[in-house]
Amino acid sequence: MTKKQKKKNEMIRNQILFILLLLFTISCKEQKQNEIKNQNETIKEKTMGNDEPRVTGVGGIFFKTENPDKTKEWYQNNLGLNTDKWGTNFEWFQGRDSTKKGFTQWSPFDKKTKHFEPSSKNFMINYRVVHLEKLLAKLEENGVTILDSIETFEYGKFVHIMDNEGNKIELWEPNDVEYEKLVEGRTK
Repeated sequence: MTKKQKKKNEMIRNQILFILLLLFTISCKEQKQNEIKNQNETIKEKTMGNDEPRVTGVGGIFFKTENPDKTKEWYQNNLGLNTDKWGTNFEWFQGRDSTKKGFTQWSPFDKKTKHFEPSSKNFMINYRVVHLEKLLAKLEENGVTILDSIETFEYGKFVHIMDNEGNKIELWEPNDVEYEKLVEGRTK
């Protein structure tokens, strides 16, 4: 074999090695992408397609105050909240579907309100939930104090419970499309 042939053979061998290395790299990259895709699908199945009854976010913050009107005025003048007779609604877009709106109600109540009873606390939190009936059954099984029955309105279903610290909690399975029709004060 001549020097020229040896050089040519070496060049062909290097090209073949390069092609094999390139194919191996592409194969590894595709395998890694498939692993990531499978992990993402598993995460998605566990969270987004989940039929598990659960809290999905905060639906409202309600608190006692000496003068609800003055409190609303203060928040409007100093922090820019657009208030109405109830307080305001924080408007946002849902994580699962960014075309759908969601709302979180902020409401000051008169300090003499009975709305938070039997809790003696100065606040009540409303949690947005999915599958309220299933959640209520789970809470009953766990011995949670349920204060009333589910009430259904066009804008959602509600029920009240007590947590382990004596806080009254409102659970809300919202119908945001209908709720938006009622919203006057809106803070974006």
